[in-house]
Amino acid sequence: MTSLDKPIVDQQGTGGDADASAATKAALFEAFGGVRGMVETTVPGLVFVAIFTAKRDIHTAAIAALGLSLLMGVARLLRKDTVKHAFSGVFGVAIGAVFAMMTGDAKNFHLPGMLYTLGLAVAYIVTSLAGYPLLGLILGPVFKENLSWRTRNPGRKVAYTKASWAWGLILLAKSAILFPLYWWGDATELGWVKVALGIPPMLLSVYLTWIFLAKAPPPIDVIAEMEAEEAAEAAERAEGAESSKALS
Repeated sequence: MTSLDKPIVDQQGTGGDADASAATKAALFEAFGGVRGMVETTVPGLVFVAIFTAKRDIHTAAIAALGLSLLMGVARLLRKDTVKHAFSGVFGVAIGAVFAMMTGDAKNFHLPGMLYTLGLAVAYIVTSLAGYPLLGLILGPVFKENLSWRTRNPGRKVAYTKASWAWGLILLAKSAILFPLYWWGDATELGWVKVALGIPPMLLSVYLTWIFLAKAPPPIDVIAEMEAEEAAEAAERAEGAESSKALS
């Protein structure tokens, strides 16, 4: 293993490990939207279910859920926060609201999100089997390691594979609960169960990912490597220029 192949380790000892663990946890929550992102993806569905349960009016429930989702997106814009999670939430709620109103079936408000969850579960499992675990593709840029974990840091690849399997199986279990309710349950029952299964599986998946990564080798900062190589090349060119000038 060359010097460039060695993972970059911060401080040694308990303090350094604690800092690295905290940084990993913060990066994970940021990558998946954090607590606020979880709330933004859950509350519109809760509003839809609550209003539909009380009024049995699909249009009112769908418009209220979509309006709330839009307000949360605008709030992020005004605060100049990242809007990718809010945008995906608005997009998902909009599709569900339109689908429910067009079909006249409140259960269809939840169907796009359920299909997305099932597709994501399959993606986690398939990419793990293919040797390109989806968690590594998502988190590699977050930790500035890009794809270095595939060939230069096998311990990270193992951790990403385990974490991707965890996400895939947890989301498959969620789908296994929701789809039978969609086919044979009523809209209210499906809605409340879907709301209840909104945050806990996400928290469990993020927690397991943190556990796996905390036990893995630290990431190789390929960005820092490239910057160091560029600085070394610049210094070498400057030294060469100085030498040429001295000889002349």
